[in-house]
Amino acid sequence: MRQIHLHLVSDATGETVTGLARACMVQFEGVDIVQHDWWLIRSRPQVERVIAGLEADPGIVLFTLVDNAVRKHLEEACHRLQMPCISVLDPVMAALGNYLQVEMRATPGRQYQLDAGYFARIDAMHFTLAHDDGQMLDDIDNADIVLVGVSRSSKTPTCMYLAYRGLKCANYPLVPSVPLPAVLIAAKRPLIVGLTRDARSLSDIRRARLKFLNQTEDSDYAALDKVHEEVQEARRLFTRMNWPVVDVTRRSIEEASAAIVQLHQDRLLERGRKS
Repeated sequence: MRQIHLHLVSDATGETVTGLARACMVQFEGVDIVQHDWWLIRSRPQVERVIAGLEADPGIVLFTLVDNAVRKHLEEACHRLQMPCISVLDPVMAALGNYLQVEMRATPGRQYQLDAGYFARIDAMHFTLAHDDGQMLDDIDNADIVLVGVSRSSKTPTCMYLAYRGLKCANYPLVPSVPLPAVLIAAKRPLIVGLTRDARSLSDIRRARLKFLNQTEDSDYAALDKVHEEVQEARRLFTRMNWPVVDVTRRSIEEASAAIVQLHQDRLLERGRKS
C-alpha cells in the first residue's frame, strides 16, 4: 500500500478542508494517508511551523487561507519544495465573485463569527437535548422536526446533527403496545419523520448494545422475529399517520439527515405556496 502525507492547512478550525479532503480521498483505494492538521494559521510565524512540517514529511497540501500574504508565503514554500499546493476554495470564491460582482472580504474564520445564525444553532442544540427520547412533549409544536422510530434507529444522533444545522428537533421512541401520546398526534407545526431500519441489522445492533451493558442477548428486545414484528408495526403506523419515512439501514447519519432536511425544505416550500 502506497503511503502519502496529506497536509491540511486552515486559518480557522479546518472543518471545511477536512470534509473536502475526506470526500476526495475515500475514492482512492490502496493509499495509506498520513494526515497532518495545521489549524488557525494566520501569520507568517505560524506558516513557518507548517513549512517545517512540510520539509519533514513532504506530500500534498490542501489549504483554506484567505489572507493573501499568508497564503503567498505557503505557496512559495511549496513551489520551492516541489509539492502540490491546492487552495480548495478558489474555484468557488471566484465563481461567486464573478456572479455577484462583489469583492470578497479576506477575513479568516469569518464563518464562525458569533452572529444570529450561531446563536440559532446553539438554541437548536439546547432544544434538541431537552427533547430527546420523548421528553418535554408538551411544547412539541415548537420543534421544526420530530423523529419517530423504534429503539436504536439512530434518532438521537440524527437529531443532534440536524440541531447543529440550526433545526430544533425532538424524537420519540416507539415501544410495542404503547400508544402514541395525544400531543404528538395533534402536532401541526413540526415535520414528523419515521425512521426505520432493516430488522436483521437492527437486531444485531441491539445484541451489541445488550452485550455492552452486560445483559442477556436472548431477550425479546434483540430477538430477530420480535424485532421484525416491531419494525413492521412501526411502518404500518407511519403509513396510517401519513408520515414520510427514511430508511437508515445503509445510510450514514449525514446521509439520513440530508434526506430529512430535503423533506423539511420541500414542506416549507409547499406551505409557502399555499399561504
